[in-house]
Amino acid sequence: MSQCDRVCEPASWPLNCLGTMQHQEFKNFRKSLKKTQEEMARLLGISVKAVRSYEQGWRTIPAHAERQLLFLTAKKAEILKPAKPCWVVNKCSETLKAMCPAWEFQAGSLCWFINGTICKGLIHKDWREKIEICKQCKAFPKILKSMMNAPDSRSEPTRDFQNKPSATTSLK
Repeated sequence: MSQCDRVCEPASWPLNCLGTMQHQEFKNFRKSLKKTQEEMARLLGISVKAVRSYEQGWRTIPAHAERQLLFLTAKKAEILKPAKPCWVVNKCSETLKAMCPAWEFQAGSLCWFINGTICKGLIHKDWREKIEICKQCKAFPKILKSMMNAPDSRSEPTRDFQNKPSATTSLK
């Protein structure tokens, strides 16, 4: 059990347990997966109240929920097997590859998901630092990057997993 899981109140979580995802990004990802708040709560192993609190911005989204949401989206979109692994895209040296878990486990399409990866020659201290660097990386899945940077989904079109535009209905 992690330190984050042992503490009940998010306000008392250590900084490394908190994610970087904003409330609207969380909602956009849930909607792209075509899940209700209840279904998303079951998938993430959290309460419906927590999902609602994340979407309203009342609670900070914890790193473990952010990571799982990104993974589920990537899996659903079938984007986990890019043409080139991260170490090829980033032209990593043999020394860096030998120290990196993404290379060790041959998971070049999941480097953004694996803690302890060595990007730009640095081992990241926590998820918050890591995901911010990953979002800027050429190996980070483009669909995840576009969804993380998407504005409020009530007024902007979204994309389905075949990269075809789909209209959204205004909720105003």
